Amino acid sequence: MECTGQKHISDRKSVNKTDILRDFRVSFFAMSRLASFPWTFLEEDLESTKSSDLISDILKQTCLHSLCRKFPPSVRFRRLFLSELIRRQEAAGCDPLDELYDALAEVVGAEDSTECYKNYLLPSGDAVSLLESVALISEGTTGLVTWEAALYLAEWALDHQQAFAGRTVLELGSGVGLTGITICRSCSPSRFVFSDCHPSVLQKLRKNVRLNGLTSPAVSVEELDWTAATEEQLSEIGADVVIAADVVFDPDIAGSLVKLLSKILNRSSPDVLVCSTVRNQETYGGFKQQLGGNQPPCDPRPRQPRVRLQQNLHHRNDPTAHVTQ
Repeated sequence: MECTGQKHISDRKSVNKTDILRDFRVSFFAMSRLASFPWTFLEEDLESTKSSDLISDILKQTCLHSLCRKFPPSVRFRRLFLSELIRRQEAAGCDPLDELYDALAEVVGAEDSTECYKNYLLPSGDAVSLLESVALISEGTTGLVTWEAALYLAEWALDHQQAFAGRTVLELGSGVGLTGITICRSCSPSRFVFSDCHPSVLQKLRKNVRLNGLTSPAVSVEELDWTAATEEQLSEIGADVVIAADVVFDPDIAGSLVKLLSKILNRSSPDVLVCSTVRNQETYGGFKQQLGGNQPPCDPRPRQPRVRLQQNLHHRNDPTAHVTQ
């Protein structure tokens, strides 16, 4: 019985370590905030073992991983991450780890760039790799980085793959492409149309679509101005599903979105999914009010609403993220 119990404890530790290494890998490649990494587990391991073995394993899953060589996070992020590993190792009094200092030396003298890669790991083990701006706002737009709502909608899509399988999907305000590429790689749509209106965003979006191996005619990137889109243009796309993430942050933009959705719903009956991080309750409330007042007349026969509002779907790291359906 004692041997069995010890084996159970050993297995539990093994599982925990596997999970921790995966958490470090996922957080590192997505360039998550350093405070969100599972440092507590690392500290406990260093204190109990006085060994740098776990740090060595973390390095292999992050800075020394082949994905980092191919699509590296920003120099500044890697520098901060490695410095934090060294700080915690030294605080625990562990022996220095040469490969850790070698990795830091590699980035200390490296030049920072205005662009970097973020890699979002899929359940299959593959990654969605995106070239993004290191600044939240650049070239007069916020569309050159991935925002929280896009991450949430991508996760929602992975949990609801049947909503996209075999269907034509139109994404509004695709940005750098995380949600759409995730759906194309994992949900088997028959056709996917990325869209945006900012020239720099479209250029970066096309690069990321090619970077992830997506090709026409099943996948296309189109310029779509919400204020100028015609019903004929929308009819040609023929979307069965329309999605958008983090597009309801400005009253003027929200109003244009409502008018565009009204045009789409006047010609067909697609499913519409809008994911929002609520930064301003008044702006978001105004969007919902406009959306409710602009829904086209429904068939008098009993049916599901053409646009449904759901506010009980929250991102695990952001309680203000809502899916509007």
